[in-house]
Amino acid sequence: MIARMLWKPLTALVFAAVIAAPHAVPGQELARDGKTELGTFSVKHENDLFAGTDRHYTSGLRLSWLSPEGDDVWAPLGIVQEFLQSIAQDYDRDRTRFGWAGGQDIYTPKDRFRTDLITDDRPYAGWLYGALSLHTITEDDDDPAKKVSESVELALGVVGPEALGEEAQDSIHKLRLIEVFHGWDNELKTEPGIMLSYERKWRHRDPVPHLDNLEADFIPRIGATLGNVRSQLGLGAAVRFGYNLPRDFGPPGLIHGSQPLSSLDSRPLGSFSIYAFLTADGRFVGHNIFLDGNTFRDSHSVDKKRWVADLTAGVAIVYDRFTIAYTNAYRTKEFDGQNRASRFGSVSASFEAFF
Repeated sequence: MIARMLWKPLTALVFAAVIAAPHAVPGQELARDGKTELGTFSVKHENDLFAGTDRHYTSGLRLSWLSPEGDDVWAPLGIVQEFLQSIAQDYDRDRTRFGWAGGQDIYTPKDRFRTDLITDDRPYAGWLYGALSLHTITEDDDDPAKKVSESVELALGVVGPEALGEEAQDSIHKLRLIEVFHGWDNELKTEPGIMLSYERKWRHRDPVPHLDNLEADFIPRIGATLGNVRSQLGLGAAVRFGYNLPRDFGPPGLIHGSQPLSSLDSRPLGSFSIYAFLTADGRFVGHNIFLDGNTFRDSHSVDKKRWVADLTAGVAIVYDRFTIAYTNAYRTKEFDGQNRASRFGSVSASFEAFF
């Protein structure tokens, strides 16, 4: 089953890597030539149309930038930088990166044709946000292969019509000649949103060699989020197997799981890497505005499930400064009355830029 899930995305990723390969220049070579690192630019898109469905968590888009090590944020946001540093347990400016991100999530019930309030299905909702994050890495003094990654992110945004969920979904559906959803008049009301997220990952050793030129590794993690949009505690792990694994902190994660932030650290030992991965994440959900409804106003809501899990399988290709990945995700039922678990796909790409 996993092989069938990965075959088509693997073929597409290999084709994309072949197209990009002739134009790639190693980052180390650019640095030696006196080029300035501009940071890492990333885009991630999650959509249930990849899995042949169109309901519940139906779309997520996130654009992000990660600074070179040792950079500071834009001066007017220095107070946010100091706040994030106060939360981080292992802050070291020389090994720290800052990140910017912006994104949008869209949620709908199953029935696209009903215009009345569907009381036994999740609310219509959109979430539009911007975020600032801090990421740092700490090495073990006695064993440099042992490392800890720590990430803190502060996200601010809005839930409700101002999040433009209806407009974004309608434009994509009309472009693809798909019937639009007709019940957006029942979406959650306008509410400012804030989320503070923390994540910690461990690398206990370098990848373990298997057969000729193949390697495997295991990356556990914990995370927590606090805010009026989401409040949750989670833990999980990623397993990777493939050729020339990057010495980093695992594959690209889902936008909103136990792994919402960026993978960090070194590139592969060579210029090319390809690997498959499996991840498992579980979380205890204290609050989810997209199920619980508005915090300060009456709105549509459903009875959420406290325990939710994500299982993913995917494939990633790294060619020097380029990384592309595809993930198939399975999410357990999130509320009482949900007739089946959610499935969606995730496509991500990142590029380390020099000038």
